[in-house]
Amino acid sequence: MTARLAPTGSSDREFQYKTIFSRRQTISIIVSPDKGVIVKAPYRTPAKTIDCFVTEKSEWIRKALDKFSTLIRLDKPEGYSDGDTLLLFGKEHTLRLIRGNRYSVKLGRDNTIEVSWSDNNNPLLIREILEGWFSFVARQQLPGEFREVMLKHIDHGLNPTGFKVRKMKTRWGSCSSKGGIALSYDLIRLNRECREYVMVHELCHLRHHDHGKGFYDLLTDLYPGWKEIRAEIRRHIR
Repeated sequence: MTARLAPTGSSDREFQYKTIFSRRQTISIIVSPDKGVIVKAPYRTPAKTIDCFVTEKSEWIRKALDKFSTLIRLDKPEGYSDGDTLLLFGKEHTLRLIRGNRYSVKLGRDNTIEVSWSDNNNPLLIREILEGWFSFVARQQLPGEFREVMLKHIDHGLNPTGFKVRKMKTRWGSCSSKGGIALSYDLIRLNRECREYVMVHELCHLRHHDHGKGFYDLLTDLYPGWKEIRAEIRRHIR
C-alpha cells in the first residue's frame, strides 16, 4: 500500500511511503536512499494508525531524506544515455555515445568517456558495457596502488595472504579470516585518497579483525586523516 503524507510543521514538502505488512508486533520505519520511506506494520493495522505513526516521525524522516539528497550516486539503475555524468578517479566525466562498427569504451578528451556502439544503445546495455570497462580498469590500476600502499607501511608487517579485485556492491573492501584482501572495482570511481584509505583500512584488519580500539589506534597511526576521508566516501552510494 502506498500513501501520501500531508505536509506538517514548517515544511511544505510531502513524501510518499510504502507499507509492508507482516507477522510482527510493532510498527517501524526504514528510510533508504534507494527504496525511499518504508513502513513495516503488523497485519490488520488500521491505515489511520500507520498514518499517525508516520506523522509523528515526519521530522526525522525529512531529515533523513534531506541527508540522502546530498549523496552522490555512482550507478544509474535505469542505465546511461549520452551526456550523463560519470565519476572516474574522483573526477566528473561526461559520457559520449558514438555509433561505430563495434562496442568499445575509452577515455576521451576534456574529461569524457566515449562508448562506441553498433547495433543497440539501450541505456541498460550501455550500463553493462561501462560496468565491464570499470572492472577492467580497476584490475589494471588497483593492484599497483595496493603494492605502493603496502610498501609505504612495510615496517608494520601487514602482509596479506592474497589480493584480488572483484565486484562488491555493499562494501568497498574486505579482509578474510585467512588474511586475504579484496577490493571493490568501484573504488576507481573515487579519488586516490579514498582508495588509499580503504586499502589501509583493510590492511589494519590483518591485525585487528574487529573495529575495536586497537583497530582504530592502528588506523590513526597509519592514516591520521581517516575520519575526513571516511566521511567523503560515505557521501557515495551505489
